[in-house]
Amino acid sequence: MKDSRAERLADILVDYSTEVKEGDLVMISGSYVAEPLILALYERCLKRGAHPTIRASIPAAEPLLYRHAEDHQLEYIWPTDTWIYDHIDVSFSIISDSNTRQLSKMDPARQVTRSKAREPLLERFFDRAAKGEVRWNVTLFPTEAHAMDAEMSLAEYEDFFYGACLIDAPDPVAEWKKTAERHAQLIDWLKGRNEVHISGEGTDLTLEVADRIFLPADGKENFPDGEIFTGPIETATRGHVTFSFPAHYGGQSVEGIRLEFADGKVVDATATKNEEFLIKTLDTDEGARILGELGIGSNYGITNYTGEVLLDEKIGGTVHLALGASYPESGGTNKSAVHWDMVCDLRRGGRVTVDGDPLLEDGELLV
Repeated sequence: MKDSRAERLADILVDYSTEVKEGDLVMISGSYVAEPLILALYERCLKRGAHPTIRASIPAAEPLLYRHAEDHQLEYIWPTDTWIYDHIDVSFSIISDSNTRQLSKMDPARQVTRSKAREPLLERFFDRAAKGEVRWNVTLFPTEAHAMDAEMSLAEYEDFFYGACLIDAPDPVAEWKKTAERHAQLIDWLKGRNEVHISGEGTDLTLEVADRIFLPADGKENFPDGEIFTGPIETATRGHVTFSFPAHYGGQSVEGIRLEFADGKVVDATATKNEEFLIKTLDTDEGARILGELGIGSNYGITNYTGEVLLDEKIGGTVHLALGASYPESGGTNKSAVHWDMVCDLRRGGRVTVDGDPLLEDGELLV
């Protein structure tokens, strides 16, 4: 039986988020577990005259790659992948894990090898997106694994997820346009400002954003959405930050992360769990110790940590920092094979000021 909410989600993603049109080359990727949403997107793209292709994956294949592949196999890039990144007009990526911990015992160095090899693809994709040559969207299809991470039943998680997407609103697109209006007000307030100071438990961090562009996240590239973000000045970050929630990357979970910055770079890093993976990822390349993104969460419909950063970085009253690659359209210049978002919860005693003026206090946006 078709889930009507997945069908409505597909309508929004095709018509609002990416505006698929006749002749577009569209790639739809995700685990076969997300078949209902994959097929809903595929059908709608066909009806709009686009040329969609499905790249469905088998989740259990990835652990086999890291367990058995030699380095030259980890480093190999299929020519078809290069062609796709150079030519597609629209990309849909669906997060739909059946086991979110299946890579937790894999050697972190092997994942670093794979990431380094794929860096040119990531860089090419970001460059094309910044030029408006490709529209992209990352969303999620609820699974038992994601529900367990969020400590919910699948039914509860589905209600939570589709609620955060505003699917049940009489006119979801109109609601996302209201979000866009709120973001425009925030961005207008930030124009011409520079020094961002983030304070909270275990956190006293200063970043600079002069002449950088704050971008709104209104349901275009991510769904659900709800943040504004930019690329901080690469040489200016200083102080320390402690991340409230576990940070997931490459199938690994790292807890209790504390980072110390000087002159823009991480000079000290610790974690209470999986510190070795944290350090090896930071050593991936020169850009992995530099911030590529500062984001401010604005979706107050997402209230609890879920273990999926697509949702957690949007929590209203949080900020998130991404180590590694910048989004060129923000004015950021950092390049890296890494882009790792980490979330800092400021809803209990946290504060963000910009040039001394309060922007966020105890999780409440004041603008």
